[in-house]
Amino acid sequence: MAARPQTLPAGSAPVIVGGGLALHDGVFAVLPWLAALVGALLIQIGTNFANDYYDAVNGTDTEDREGFTRVTAGGLIPPAQVKYAMVGTYGLAVLLGSYLVAIGGVPILVVGLTSIAAGILYTGGPYPYGYRGLGDLFVFVYFGVVAVTGTYYVQAVAESGVALFPTWIPGGIDLVTAAVASLPAAGLSTAILVVNNVRDRETDAETGKRTLAVMLGYGFSRVEFLAMVGMAYAVPMLFALDENFGLVVLAPLLSLPLAVSVSKTVLERTDGDALNPALERVGQTLFVHSLLFAAGLAVTGL
Repeated sequence: MAARPQTLPAGSAPVIVGGGLALHDGVFAVLPWLAALVGALLIQIGTNFANDYYDAVNGTDTEDREGFTRVTAGGLIPPAQVKYAMVGTYGLAVLLGSYLVAIGGVPILVVGLTSIAAGILYTGGPYPYGYRGLGDLFVFVYFGVVAVTGTYYVQAVAESGVALFPTWIPGGIDLVTAAVASLPAAGLSTAILVVNNVRDRETDAETGKRTLAVMLGYGFSRVEFLAMVGMAYAVPMLFALDENFGLVVLAPLLSLPLAVSVSKTVLERTDGDALNPALERVGQTLFVHSLLFAAGLAVTGL
């Protein structure tokens, strides 16, 4: 329950897209890709443990919360054990990440350490940024842009033949396309958080947790949600205009009915009975979209 498996698509989806783009460019490397996938999932789980623990000890998880059961606030697991689980999971991520750092060097070291720091400081530390309206930005950056470009980068370096632990990005590795390809995963991952914050807006306001939904209201949050989802479907169209990719990269449009269905719920409801299932459906949309996008990218390369 504390690991929240329903959130794991947000960790795996960008790695899948990074692998698809690497296949397109002929730089796919199976071991670095697998290490990136497992590392991303460990960071996701560690972050879930951190949020569960810190939201409880900070008093922002109350009995009125409509979300999924939190094990710390719910008294199911002692806080110290959840904290140990967080430290242990991040420790495994660091251990696995040492392999990726050896390949990718300083850029991957920075990505790994800042990803862990971002996971902890989202609800932990003296100034948790998730309580100050910055959660959306950090999810967009780390669960989208950083995750996709980082996955692509470590594979491209592994296939480039450069020496271990480069101090900077080796020449000839273009990360611009990877950054653009990351936008759908970034948008849909942020959309998951938007749904979460819309559901919790009233209880968050009572406990002093100032998310964007609390600060700017339901109307802004719904516009933000539609913008994030819309971007996820606009980007494949942009790739389809490039002759190096072709129409097959429009495969993610097959997931559009799922996105439309969940969008209707988000536009009409604010209660947990409706938005808890909606959270899972946005996660499903993210995962299916990423699989289809990665497949479209890969096929054009093969």
